[in-house]
Amino acid sequence: MLDPQARALLDLMAEKGIPPTHTVPPLEARAAYVARRFFTQPDAPDVAHAIDNEISGPHGSIKVRSYRPAGSNLTQVLPCLVYYHGGGHVIGDLDTHDVMCRQLSNLANCAVVSVDYRMAPEYQLPAASDDCVAATEWVHANAKELKIDPNRIAVGGDSAGGHLAAVVALSLKKSGGFKPILQLLIYPVTDAYGSTQSMITNGQGYMLTADTMKYFFDLYMPDKESRKDWRASPLRAESHEDLPPAFVLTAGYDPLRDEGRAYADKLSAAGVPTQYVCFERQIHGFILMGRVLREADTGVKLCAQALIDSFNV
Repeated sequence: MLDPQARALLDLMAEKGIPPTHTVPPLEARAAYVARRFFTQPDAPDVAHAIDNEISGPHGSIKVRSYRPAGSNLTQVLPCLVYYHGGGHVIGDLDTHDVMCRQLSNLANCAVVSVDYRMAPEYQLPAASDDCVAATEWVHANAKELKIDPNRIAVGGDSAGGHLAAVVALSLKKSGGFKPILQLLIYPVTDAYGSTQSMITNGQGYMLTADTMKYFFDLYMPDKESRKDWRASPLRAESHEDLPPAFVLTAGYDPLRDEGRAYADKLSAAGVPTQYVCFERQIHGFILMGRVLREADTGVKLCAQALIDSFNV
């Protein structure tokens, strides 16, 4: 059974005639995503600091927003989560995920650095992951100045951001860079071929659709041959051994459910300590919707606890 609050939200969206993302141009889809957050997201909790900055990256400057939790100060050395927002590599920004980053900062008592990576169709594979790797390496290289513990840096994100977190972890392993302490993968995209059973059974009627996923893939990865690349499909990477421990969260009515589970299984088979949790009655994107979905708060708290457990190892 679909969560009644999720059912009510889907019914309201249908009643209001909100067009599916794949039926509107990217700029319009971005504006709608930003506007919609006020109806579904809780009020932004206060944090001690939220500071915007720009750093250098391989394709030019990258905007980042750095958070420090309520009750902290700028001299404390804190663990850190580097966060990559969701939105299919096409929509979303620092503001759409501001509440989530604030919640995780406060609940896990950690710094959070949110990355505003380049998106499609203006930039295609691997621009987003290039930006995310560069921003993550910047956090590690500047940990002393940022008052961050370089040995306690996690990577994480939701949906496309979960995909990017997985790719960053793989990239750092391949380059011999530092090893994050955790991968926080919230209903991640892990296979650009979208051929799972959940993509079929949940592909229509539950907010994120198979058509919208095709729209996102066609904008970010128009060359179908490129989708075999591990930066497009981390599930297809040659090896998953020696990656950071992972916490993988999925939703039962999400088209991405099965590929999230498959990635958790792939990590476990490679000897990577991995926890997997599925919110069986929820839809894709639910964790951001704490104003209308009570289980969103539970999801955020589980993610925060996974961070706390990793930081305290």
